[in-house]
Amino acid sequence: MNQDDIIYTYKLSDCETQFSYDEAMLVACLQGFINRDVHRVYITSKRNNRPQAWLDLFSSRGEWFYGKTVKILSDLDALVNLAGERLKGAVIWDPEVPASVNVATTIAGVKDGVVLSPEFAEKYLARWNLKVLKDLRGFFTGSKSGSAKNDAYRWAIREYLAKGLCSSHLICLYEDAFHVRDAGNIRYVVTRDWAVKNRAFVFDLSPWGDEKPADDPAQPLGTDLQTYKLILEEVLRQSAGKHMTELAGFFAFSKYSNMPDHKSIHDPVPTEWETVFLISPYNCYQNTVAHDCYNQSFHSHYPFTPLKQHCPKSKPKLGKKIYICFHMSDYDSTTPLYDFLPNFWSDENRGKIPLAWGINPNLIETYPDIITYFYRTATENDYFVSDASAAGYFNPNRVQKQYIPLLIKHNKYFFRQTDMSIAPMVLDWDEPTDAVKDAFTRFSPEGFAIIVLDFHGKGGKPPKPHVWKGMPILEMLNTACHTNDPKLIAELVYKSIKEDSLGSSCFYYFRIVWVKPSTIIKALESLRKNHPELNVMVVDPYTFFRLFKEFHMQTK
Repeated sequence: MNQDDIIYTYKLSDCETQFSYDEAMLVACLQGFINRDVHRVYITSKRNNRPQAWLDLFSSRGEWFYGKTVKILSDLDALVNLAGERLKGAVIWDPEVPASVNVATTIAGVKDGVVLSPEFAEKYLARWNLKVLKDLRGFFTGSKSGSAKNDAYRWAIREYLAKGLCSSHLICLYEDAFHVRDAGNIRYVVTRDWAVKNRAFVFDLSPWGDEKPADDPAQPLGTDLQTYKLILEEVLRQSAGKHMTELAGFFAFSKYSNMPDHKSIHDPVPTEWETVFLISPYNCYQNTVAHDCYNQSFHSHYPFTPLKQHCPKSKPKLGKKIYICFHMSDYDSTTPLYDFLPNFWSDENRGKIPLAWGINPNLIETYPDIITYFYRTATENDYFVSDASAAGYFNPNRVQKQYIPLLIKHNKYFFRQTDMSIAPMVLDWDEPTDAVKDAFTRFSPEGFAIIVLDFHGKGGKPPKPHVWKGMPILEMLNTACHTNDPKLIAELVYKSIKEDSLGSSCFYYFRIVWVKPSTIIKALESLRKNHPELNVMVVDPYTFFRLFKEFHMQTK
């Protein structure tokens, strides 16, 4: 049988123990380099049903797994045997320095190795006749930076990143072993096949320089941030002018922001925004929530072809109405796309009203088959637009002037691949500059909307509604995005509608986060019942921005 016709599967124990953490780490590394050039190994889990669900869907008639033979690998020995000579050895990490598991992952990607805990090393090194590529136990002491954690990453920067051995296209902000190994939490372990496949630099640091992180309270203040900048500076040095860089993964909430188990002066949302504020000048964009994302190294091999959207069937004329567009938001990173969106996509009332679905077009690099599936199964009322902020999450105003042409090139490519022309959820600290607006006209000429949050208190404000060189520009409304109660959504929408909306043409673009279409339909019913004086019309994003443009061109 041709090897290309076989899918080898391995099921993780996922039993919330140190063993399950160590097992997932080993398996992810093996999967990453085995799948580097071909899709061969597919991982499932005893606790997480999502990878099996995608395997079943893509194995059905007409899908790209159809007709392939699935062979179950019964144990780790079988998986190691499948790797064969591609497996070059093992990297042993140091549980006394949790960050060393990320350094070990970086080395494993560069050298085609596996990451082993000391316990797994004792059990499997001789059994599999593995060469030790690097033993990190006792290697990082904090003697150089005052922090063993930061010594580890700075050593890895010098030895791997600065020498051009790691990717400059991808860096991974993956939670290290601090606390989570003891709990058997594998959410940022199963993702490591993607880091290994791409030979990415892996790290876990705080974006704040004014507070010590929970996992390293004895470090000199600001050490994490200094190391973070060293990584970004080196990536920019290698990538400048050639391509942008994806930062995959989120900050560790319980280490770097205010949570029940960690008191901090910084809440989670400001920490998210600070991360993006930090990385944007280095031509980096973020793919934030990236945990529990199985089999990226496998899915990425889908034979992707450029996607095509349908156009609105009707073109209503501009009238004295309240035009509303609902943006089904926050599918801009891998976890919501892979794991959340299927739950809302399957809603029985999807297709009954026009909706804008916000996804990150850049994710065709990780889950091209999944995005293609959503496009193929869209109804005439489902439309796709970019989410935060365009092809990746970045602050456009923070991009250095000399790299604006690169920003245009990057976004233009992914917008064309996904047939997008609207960027309705740009996130920034202030209204867009003229240079930013000029840039967006090159890839999102049919619409631009923005959420401005000025956490630094510099006087940032949203733009006034206007048309810039043919591109409609307005503020995205964030007022109804924190609830799934249809009655509350209706009242929040009502409160956002200005008093002078009656008898005029008015436009409101609402962000809705992880809510079913059925809920939006109920919210509309409640809005119309309780406020019959409002002449509301819900439209698709293309109609919304077309009518907005027509109205503002008339009133110039």
